[in-house]
Amino acid sequence: MVLVIGSGAGGGILAMELAKADIPVTIIEKGPLVESKDAYNYYDAPVEGMDLLTTTCVGGNTIVSAGNAVRYTGKMFENFGIDLTNEYDELEELLNVHPLDDTHIGRGTKLFLDSAEELGLNPIKMPKFIYEDKCIQCGRCAYGCPNNAKWTAADFTKEAVKYGAQLITDTAVTNLILEDNQIKAVETTTKEGHVEIIEDDLIILAAGAVSDARLLLKIGIPAGKQFSTDPFVTVACVKKDIGFNREVTMAGLVKGEHFVLSPHYSAKYLDDCDIDNINAEDLIGIMVKIPDESLGYVNEDEVVKINSIRDVQYIAEGVATAGAILQNAGAETIFTSTVLRSAHPGSTAPIGSIVDKNLKTGVDGLYVCDGSVFPEAPGIPPILTILALSKRLSKHLIENLS
Repeated sequence: MVLVIGSGAGGGILAMELAKADIPVTIIEKGPLVESKDAYNYYDAPVEGMDLLTTTCVGGNTIVSAGNAVRYTGKMFENFGIDLTNEYDELEELLNVHPLDDTHIGRGTKLFLDSAEELGLNPIKMPKFIYEDKCIQCGRCAYGCPNNAKWTAADFTKEAVKYGAQLITDTAVTNLILEDNQIKAVETTTKEGHVEIIEDDLIILAAGAVSDARLLLKIGIPAGKQFSTDPFVTVACVKKDIGFNREVTMAGLVKGEHFVLSPHYSAKYLDDCDIDNINAEDLIGIMVKIPDESLGYVNEDEVVKINSIRDVQYIAEGVATAGAILQNAGAETIFTSTVLRSAHPGSTAPIGSIVDKNLKTGVDGLYVCDGSVFPEAPGIPPILTILALSKRLSKHLIENLS
């Protein structure tokens, strides 16, 4: 049997692929199985000193994602002999990844694309795993889709159960149990406080960068010495009655050398906008996201993120470019969000130091497979890359377990 800890982008596809290969799988998920439309109720409490967006439920952060499916094109995996080309191809076909039809490109997104094109920034429509026939263009992607119009890792988890996997919800893994450097079991605690030992000699951690690091630290593996979050701010302006708040969010993309830009709405705009008589439908924004330097740490008690001077420079460069796009589109009043936010925690158990190229730790039978294993911040939506790493690992495990 294989234990998969977590059911997000890393855990869901692993469980599905292993179950389809007739390998017994148990998925342990800290949160509940919920309807996508209710996922906004399962955002985690803020980390002190950080605006870090994470969710605890079946499907993890994918259930409140914008449905973005971008290939990572940098060099961090090549350095370890990892080529994800085949996995990307397979996933894009499996998830029907595609730019949204023009019917689902709203006025604000079109303004972003047209203005960026005029400035020579080579914008593209964002590749998505969203189904236009179900999408009602309500602007609530980050709350959990009310109409199940996008893929989430909960879909793969449910598919794994159809193929015989066992799903245990509302149960946290609180410790790992070893014997002679071999994983033997996990200690779990239910939300009611019941403690149970579940035995297995092949365990895959996919519980997120913070939880993975803390479990590894308990058994003496020095995880959590670095921490990346792909921080972002949003540059916004007033465009009366544009209705951008109801559009599919992040449906366009500009890739800069040090940042990415994407049209993005947040209710926080109204808090940052010091203008009278402005409503949600009057605002349009552009997210400025950067690959940070992975400075920070996770230990048993703290999650600390440090942003470097380089990070600030990259943010400033992106903000200036986003402002130019809005100004070129006719904006008169432009403002920037006041808080540096984060949504992609990672790099706490990186390839090359905590896990090898097959995502195995130094403990026999113990693997890690989610954003924790990124050697550095990707600086782009990471879901497709996590899925590709997980699909690659599933092939490796199936080959060795069959």
